[in-house]
Amino acid sequence: MSSLRNRDIISIGDLSKDEIQAVLDQAANFEQRLARGESHLVAQLLQDHILATVFYEPSTRTRLSFESAMNRLGGRVISVAEAKTSSSAAKGETIYDSGRMLESYADVIVQRHPATGSARALADAASVPVINAGDGTGEHPTQALLDLYTIQREGAGNGLRALDGLHVVMVGDLKNGRTVHSLSKALTNWKVNFTFVAPPQLAMPDEVVAYLRQRGATVQQATELAPALSSADIAYITRIQQERFSSVEEYMKYKGVYVITAAAVAQAKPGIAIMHPLPRVDEIDTDVDKLPNAAYFRQARNGVFVRMALLTMVLGGD
Repeated sequence: MSSLRNRDIISIGDLSKDEIQAVLDQAANFEQRLARGESHLVAQLLQDHILATVFYEPSTRTRLSFESAMNRLGGRVISVAEAKTSSSAAKGETIYDSGRMLESYADVIVQRHPATGSARALADAASVPVINAGDGTGEHPTQALLDLYTIQREGAGNGLRALDGLHVVMVGDLKNGRTVHSLSKALTNWKVNFTFVAPPQLAMPDEVVAYLRQRGATVQQATELAPALSSADIAYITRIQQERFSSVEEYMKYKGVYVITAAAVAQAKPGIAIMHPLPRVDEIDTDVDKLPNAAYFRQARNGVFVRMALLTMVLGGD
């Protein structure tokens, strides 16, 4: 676990394929240990450490799963929710000064911020490890890790799914969706084919597509959902993000443009896994929830195991 000790995790590109797999393996280890009732042993790993979660944007799953992970490891959590209005940022404090301050209070910092590049700026200031929990429309590396873990665990018959050779379809607001930016980059460590389904105005950014192709990935872009689902192993659905639009009227042009229903899953490739970083709005009908293909709530649960692994590795827990 030593290779990630004291490392900042800002971009999924900060991690090699071997390091990514080490995180996934450690996550599986934690899932198995908790299932065996070894929570009392796991709770000794980080009992002398403090995590600071600082969120300038709303969060449920990311913040709570990090805090749950740290509590399960025996560590302590200090937290600032709605940091944009309830912290010294409201008084004009810079990210640099925040980093210099937070390093005095915690052993690791998890930050979400609306500005792309903000996590790197915090890491440049703080002497303790910084983990990016989302920086604007940039990246969300820990979501990519839990997504990879989920993809592996959603194999047929509950066996581990090989990542090489997968056809991954990503759907929705691919322009602003930091989760798809990080996951697509992470998947280039394997031989994966991509289809990106989005309105032209919300297409995957050109620089991301260029990166994927430079890494040897096959990339197709489309606007129609059904043909893509017919050959997809993974359908990664994202919401149209209202907060990224300049007006409600602009958002309403795209709201509900793609909706996954049970009927759509029935017409898709057998065994397809339906994933979503959540929260969903109307892009996955609730009639999908009862299907074995619906992986998104398992995906959210997996975030605890992956973040337990990452915190332990970054902080050097044995």
